[in-house]
This record gives sequence, C-alpha cells and structure tokens, in this order.
Amino acid sequence: MGNMLVINSMLPEVRVALLEYGRLAELYIEREHERGIVGNIYRGRVVRVLPGMQAAFVDIGQEKAAFLYVGDARMAADGDEELGEEGESEPSEENKEELRIEDILEEGQAITVQVSKDPLGTKGARLTTHITLPGRYLVFLPRFSHIGISRRIGDAEERERLRKLMEGIRPEEGGFIVRTVAEGASEEQLRRDVDFLMRMWTEIRRREESAQAPELLHYDLNVALRSIRDICNDETERVLLDNPEEFYRVRRFLDSYMPEAQFSVELYQRHEPIFDAFGISHEISRALARKVWLKSGGYLVIDQAEALTAIDVNTGRYVGRRNLQDTILQTNLEAVQEVVYQLRLRNIGGLIIIDFIDMERTEHRDRVCAALVQALKADRAKTNVLKISELGLVEMTRKRVRESLGRTLTEPCFYCNGTGMLKSKTTICYEIFRELMRMADSMEGRTIQVNAHPSVVEQLFSQERGVVDWLEKLLNRKILIRPRESFHLERYAINSY
Repeated sequence: MGNMLVINSMLPEVRVALLEYGRLAELYIEREHERGIVGNIYRGRVVRVLPGMQAAFVDIGQEKAAFLYVGDARMAADGDEELGEEGESEPSEENKEELRIEDILEEGQAITVQVSKDPLGTKGARLTTHITLPGRYLVFLPRFSHIGISRRIGDAEERERLRKLMEGIRPEEGGFIVRTVAEGASEEQLRRDVDFLMRMWTEIRRREESAQAPELLHYDLNVALRSIRDICNDETERVLLDNPEEFYRVRRFLDSYMPEAQFSVELYQRHEPIFDAFGISHEISRALARKVWLKSGGYLVIDQAEALTAIDVNTGRYVGRRNLQDTILQTNLEAVQEVVYQLRLRNIGGLIIIDFIDMERTEHRDRVCAALVQALKADRAKTNVLKISELGLVEMTRKRVRESLGRTLTEPCFYCNGTGMLKSKTTICYEIFRELMRMADSMEGRTIQVNAHPSVVEQLFSQERGVVDWLEKLLNRKILIRPRESFHLERYAINSY
C-alpha cells in the first residue's frame, strides 16, 4: 500500500489527510472564513519602522499589521544571495552588518511583499520581499538570477543534468530552484513549468502597476490543490475526494497543470463519512490528547506552551524482559518514532524539548539521538537537532509556518482561561467560609443563603458539614446552601434575608 491523499470538502471546512502506508501522517485544515494567507502576494504600505527591532510593520489589509524583518526586507535590495533548500534564503554575514531597516524602508512607502508565515496567536503575519512562486517542479525567484537544486536530490549526475536543462530553458530575468519532485523530470516538463510560472508573474506585475496599497495581487491555491501540487509524488497511488465539485476541479487542474501525474483520482461515494472510513477521525482525536500511549505500554505527555513544546517520555506499564537499562532504551527508541509522528501530525513548530528517560550509557544516548535524526528525514519541515544531554534532554527546532493542529481545532478553556487548572472544591469551600466571616457584621437578616456549584455544595454538606455548623453558632445565623447548575465551579454568591 502506497501513499494516499484523502480530501474531505463537503462543508466550508476542507480537510486534507496524507496517509502513508495506511496511517495518517499529515493533516491540513482550511476553513473558508479562516483561510491561510501564506504564499499570498500583496502591495502593502509601511506603517511603522522600528530601528530598535530592525523590523517594520506593514499594512496588507489584514486585521493585524504584518511584520517584516530586516533580513527579509533586505533581499529586494541585495539581489542574489545564497539559496537554501526549496527556496529558503540564507543572507550573508556581510549583508547582515551593512544594511539596516531604516536604510531600506520609510513610513508610508508602498512595497510588494509575500506572506511567509500566517498570523500565529497574537502575532501578525510575517512577510518577505523575496517573492517565490512555486510550480510543480520549480520555484520561480523573480528577483534572483540563481539556479538552485534541492538538497534532497543527492545524485550528483542528476543534479548536473537538471542544472544544464534549466540553464537552457530559463528566461533572461529571474532564477529558479528545482524542487525535489523534479528528480527524473524531462525537459518538456520543466519547460511547461517555466512557461506557467512566467505567465503568473507577468499577471502579478500587471496588477502591481495599478494597485492601491494595501491590495492583494495574487493568492495561492486552495488547500486541496496546493496539497496535490506539493505533496503528491511517485509514491502517491490515489487521491480520494468526497465532493463532486472538488473532484472535477482537481481533474481540470491535473489536466492543465500536471498531465503526467501517475496517481488515480477517485470520487468517494459510500455512505460512511470518508474520514471515518479510513480511521482518520480517530487519529485526529488522538492527536489532540495530552497523553499518547505507546504500543509497549509506555507513553508520551505533550505540553504545548507559547514559547516551546515539552514532550516527556515515560515507561508506563512497560517493564521489559532483561534489565532496567534495556527497558529504558527500548522505550526511548519506540518513543522516537511516535514523537516524530506526532510532530508532523500536530504540526508542532518552534522550540521543542524532548525529555527522554535517563540513560546511563553514552552509546544508548547516541543511539536514541541517531534514531531521532533518521526518523526526522521523512519530515518535510526543516528541523535542527542538538545532541542529547546526560539528563536525557534533546533540544530541537522545527520550522513553523502555520498554526498547530491543536490551536486550529481547539481554543482555551473558558473555565481556566487556558491554564489547565481550577481551584479545588476544598479551596472554594474555605473561600466561602472566609467570605461569610468577612460579611457577617454587614448582614442585616438572620438567614444567610449560599449559592454555589453542585459539586461545591455536595462538599459543604459532607466533608465540611462540621465547619458549617460551627459558623452558624459563631455568626448566630442560619446558613442555607443551594446548588446552582449554571454556576462555574469557582463561582459562588452570598446574600441574607
């Protein structure tokens, strides 16, 4: 069984699932009213230049001003630079020292920018002036003259073949990066991609000439077509869709844009929901859980905070067959595979700390670290892993472009405001007792009524009954306790009559 793309688009929410050998590996969700803007190109207006931060805020017509860092703004002025894998740019150290944001931009200036990261949490979108237009096999770089080859194409002869082909068909202006999927591509396939991308860029420039900032110049494909363009490769066997309109849209897209595609495109017509039929719904629920069980009986605890994500590995019910160190090693090795799987599925980015179970032997630590690096090779997001410490901690980063699955599908609890903690019922009971003593002198009636959440009321009648009786004698008043289903656990109200 090869890879399959399953697309659920019956509602204004489109969900795209990548199944690798029958198991959910990646999930993309796009809602009509929350559609991501990564890849969109805007004519924006600089609203504020911040020399202290070496950045600028740019109005692109979104709710929050977007953020343009000097390293991303500098590209338009610098021209050619060293290009990383699949279109990432790595400015030289010399340029980093020479140019400052106030030398490049001024408030009120109109500037053409592309969104490199969606708004995340309280942050606006991140921008770049380094425009990139992705095609099937190529990425067009209008403001560069470089021909780059994806680092994931390892064969030296193939790299040289692709480079020579591109030198022969490239236009006079602009550069290209040859994508990983282009390995083995023919000259005709590459030429078709070049022509398509040049037509797209010509249209963007035409709109740019008459644009009134802020204005959208170009928007990327929707998540279904974008996923087919970027994810489908020689290992893809099927694309399955449950929406007839989207099915025919995909077929038209493939006919004009990817006519050489070898995978089949099928319309799913069974009664059972498509994500249920392939077990995807269950995997999504699992990807939202804090605790993830391993097959051996060990488990992971995943805590995602604003600054970093912490993943704790535990042996749980796994006791092993030989000795403690063997048990720890096997649990950590199993955890490596699940950690990488969860990072991809949940789309967790930024700083990640993995707390593996402490290993006494250096060779065990090296083995676990090597297994982690190897497993991450299947991840299309850029990662960087530091060596495992003596305490079993691994620090790593994973490139973050869009919101994680958890933040896409959930929101902070309105009870605890995202802290994950509530006051205990005992704590609330004693808050009530102290409030009764505080208010006693100002109460006019002889009867006090306490309204509280049913769970708190139950505790007042059971464990704290003796304190209630004692307070009635101390305050010389009758205390009536009434449950209120509508009350938050921490809420209570006290009055007298």
